[in-house]
Amino acid sequence: MNNKVISAIIFFVFTTLVSAQENSWSVNKCISVGLQNNIEIKIRQLEIKRTEKLQHSVLNRMLPAVTLYGDQSYNFGSTIDPSTNGRVSSNIQNDNFYLNAKMNLIDFSAFANAQKDKINMELAKADAAVIENEYKLQILESYYQALYTQELLKIQKEQFKQSEFNLERINKEVNIGSKPQSDLYDMQLSFSEDESRNMQTEQLYEIQKMQLFQLLNFTAVAIGQIELQREALYEKEQITSNNPKIKRAALQFENILKTISIERANNLPILSAYYGYSTFYYKNLKMTDPNAVAFFSQLQDNKSQQVGVQLAVPIFNGFRNNKKISASKIESEKTKQLMEQEKQELDKKIALEEMNEQNYIKLKQKLVEKQSYAKASLATTQAKFTNGKIEAILYTTVKNQLLAAEYEVLKNELQIQYSSLRVSLLKYNSL
Repeated sequence: MNNKVISAIIFFVFTTLVSAQENSWSVNKCISVGLQNNIEIKIRQLEIKRTEKLQHSVLNRMLPAVTLYGDQSYNFGSTIDPSTNGRVSSNIQNDNFYLNAKMNLIDFSAFANAQKDKINMELAKADAAVIENEYKLQILESYYQALYTQELLKIQKEQFKQSEFNLERINKEVNIGSKPQSDLYDMQLSFSEDESRNMQTEQLYEIQKMQLFQLLNFTAVAIGQIELQREALYEKEQITSNNPKIKRAALQFENILKTISIERANNLPILSAYYGYSTFYYKNLKMTDPNAVAFFSQLQDNKSQQVGVQLAVPIFNGFRNNKKISASKIESEKTKQLMEQEKQELDKKIALEEMNEQNYIKLKQKLVEKQSYAKASLATTQAKFTNGKIEAILYTTVKNQLLAAEYEVLKNELQIQYSSLRVSLLKYNSL
C-alpha cells in the first residue's frame, strides 16, 4: 500500500513538472519554434537547395558537349544521286547520322562563372539569414511586450489582495460604526478601479500572448496557461560581428566583381577541341537494284570522322562588351556604397540600443530608491488610515504610487534585458 502511495506521489510530481515545463516559454524557445514554423524561412531554405542544384564546378563546365543528330529525307522528281553526283529522275530516300563532340580546353569565363556560382550559393544562405534575423527581432519585441504586461499583472494581483482585505475591513468597521459610510464608498470605488484595471491588463496580456504565438505560427496551445520566463543576463564572449545584412552586402559586392570578370573573359580567346562522326544511307525508291548495298553496310562504308582544334579570338563586337564592363563597374561602385550604407545603419542601431541600455542601467538605482520611498510612504499611510487619521481616497492615491513605482522598477529591468538581447541579435545574430 505504501509503495502504491509513493508511486502515485512520484507520478503526480513528475506530471506536474512536465506540465510546468511545457507551459513555461523562454524567448529562446519561442525563437526556436518560430524558426521551425515560419513559411518565409522554409521558402528561403528551398531557394538554397535550388541554388545548390544550379551550381557548376569548373570541371563540370569544361566537360565536352556531345550531340547526336539523325534525319531522314525523301526527294521526289529530279535530284542528285549521291553515289555518282549525277542528276537522275527518281525518288530517293536519304538517311544521315551525325555525332559531334566539343570541349573547351581554355575558357576564362568558365572559371569566373564557377566562382560566381559559389557566391550565389552564399548569397542565398545570406538572404535566408537576413530573414531569420529580422524574424528573431520581431519575436523578441513581441515577447517582451507580453512579458511587460505579465509582470505588471502579477504586481496588480498582489495589490488587489490588499484592496480586498481593506474593503472587507472597512465594511466591518462601518457596520460597527467606527468608520463613516463615506470611507466605505471611497474604498468601494478604489476596489472597483483596481478590479477594472486588473481585467484590462489581463485582456491585454491575453491579446499580446495570442499575437506572439500567431507570430510563431503555433496556435495549438492553451494560451491562458502559458507563462513567459524572464531571461537571466550573463557576460557574453567577445566574438566577431556576424550581422547577416553586412555579410549579404559584402557578398553582393563580391558577386558584381565576378560579373565584371565574366564580361572581361568574353574578350579573351577560347581554345576548343572537337570531334565529328557522320555517315549516311541512300536508296533509290523507283529503281530496284539487285546489287544495292545493304543498310548497315552503307553506314559502314560511308562513315567519316573529323578531329580538330579551334581557336576563337574576339576582335570586334561593336563595343557592346566594353559597354557591359563599364556598366558593371558602375554597378559595383553602387553596391559598394550600399554595403557602406548597411554598415552605417547597423552601427546607428547598435549605438542607439547600447545607449538605451546604459540609460536604463543608470536609471535603475533611482527607480529602486523611489520604490523604497513609496513602500515607506504606504506603510505610514496604512497606519494613519487604520487609525482613521486620513481618508480612503488619500490611501488609494499612495497605494497607486507604490504600484507605479514597482512597475517602473520591473519594466526598467526588463528593458535592460531587452536592449541587451537586441544588441546581441544585431551584432551576432544570436542571443
